[in-house]
Amino acid sequence: MSLVVECSSLVTLNNLLATVSYTSTVYHIHTGDLAIFQFENHEAVFPISIKQPKLPVLYDIGTEISSHVTITTKIFLRYQKLEVLLSSIRRFYSNITVIIADDSDDPQKITREHIQHYIMPPAQGWFAGRNLAVSQVITKYFLWVDDDFVFTEETKIEKLVEIMEKVPELDVLGGSVEGNQFYFSLDYQEGDEMEGGCLSRKSKETFHQLPGHPHCSLASGVVNFFLARTDVVQKVGFDPKLQRVGHSEFFMDGMGSLMVASCSHVSIGHQPHTSNMDTARYDSFRNPEDSEKEFKLRLHFFKNHLKCVHYG
Repeated sequence: MSLVVECSSLVTLNNLLATVSYTSTVYHIHTGDLAIFQFENHEAVFPISIKQPKLPVLYDIGTEISSHVTITTKIFLRYQKLEVLLSSIRRFYSNITVIIADDSDDPQKITREHIQHYIMPPAQGWFAGRNLAVSQVITKYFLWVDDDFVFTEETKIEKLVEIMEKVPELDVLGGSVEGNQFYFSLDYQEGDEMEGGCLSRKSKETFHQLPGHPHCSLASGVVNFFLARTDVVQKVGFDPKLQRVGHSEFFMDGMGSLMVASCSHVSIGHQPHTSNMDTARYDSFRNPEDSEKEFKLRLHFFKNHLKCVHYG
């Protein structure tokens, strides 16, 4: 546990200390130790991080955007809106893969090319569908869109990819939906073992501009139109306990793991609200009951060991 070095020459002593190395004798993938050097009345303490190296995750990047990005979405009943979305995608990106997670109770067949349509048990929910869709992505990035969005001339996936490639620390990059650049910041104050901490979500608040990109700012969470690194998001995941009340919760689970930014110069359209049998049924499922909202808060308090959650 200790090493004593004695020498009459200061030069020789420094040369000896320059060759001292530390090797952990106990296997652990993420821990630490302290190395303490003492000389006469002086003491120096060196913290040592002990980590198992991680394997790199590489992707075969081609020259087309379809080799970089997969589009993912979740559908429940609204097939007419999905058809509008798919038609708009094909207008600008003819061969990009679209992955659809479908938990409709009477799923319809989708026959378009470059489509992966996954049928789920009925009404499994928002986050379960996200998990399924993202789990099947094999490209470096995926673009998340809602089933009632519509691609426009301003929906330039390439611009988002360009920023992500220039800033490899970024994990999620949001755009705007018809000018709505929804974003928020999260502040977590750790508590004690008995009571837990406090989490605050502050809407329309960012941290600062993304250096070198004046249209983008760092935030904690963004709107439902975002480009993300596949491997990082797959590690965070989407809690399937949240069926109809969930979006910010993904970013809360990703605190400390996800570097997020929001950009104003890439946008997507939103289809107008229509009334038909499917949308009426969808609305009856979409609007959660108070019990589900209460369950979400109970889940926060238990899973994240919190004593308070503030939304501002």
